Amino acid sequence: MMENNTNFRRFFGASLTILGVAVVLFALIAFLSDNKPVLGMSISKGEAAAPFFVGMIFLITGVNLVRDL
Repeated sequence: MMENNTNFRRFFGASLTILGVAVVLFALIAFLSDNKPVLGMSISKGEAAAPFFVGMIFLITGVNLVRDL
């Protein structure tokens, strides 16, 4: 049973890490776009802060899940 839990944590941690990196990259591209559409969305510099913080939370949580095995 313990190995099943370890595999789940490894998978979930890797998924959160990949998702966090993708969201942080999107936020950084949106921040640098100067109000041009990014993936069809017009995002201002202030609005790019929210996905950045959410992505950082996902990234840090995912790394901690994988690291603590």
